[in-house]
Amino acid sequence: MVNNTQAQLDAVFHALADQTRRAMLQSLAAQPRTVSELAEPFAMSLAAASKHIKVLERAGLVQRRIEGRTHICQLDARPMHGGMEWIRHYEMFWHQQLDALEAALKADDKANRKKRKSPDS
Repeated sequence: MVNNTQAQLDAVFHALADQTRRAMLQSLAAQPRTVSELAEPFAMSLAAASKHIKVLERAGLVQRRIEGRTHICQLDARPMHGGMEWIRHYEMFWHQQLDALEAALKADDKANRKKRKSPDS
């Protein structure tokens, strides 16, 4: 089903579970940002922002480079692919369930129409 290890998936889903980290990733999707720029929209210290960024780094979703005293973060969305593969497996399950429900509803509708048309009613 998925070629990623369980620990990698756990790290990605853990990183994505937090609204602040998702917002940071969304910001990074536009362009690389400094830690200060990532922290700016939130009421948090640079240390708190750095903790969020470290979670994203451990998940492999952010790459950080240092230029002088400035830490620049860049999105690496590749680890999300494993999560998408995992979700896609369950998406197929739900499609099968919904297809079965649709078939049952159509059969029921067809049976009801036959009952209404029959001269015995």
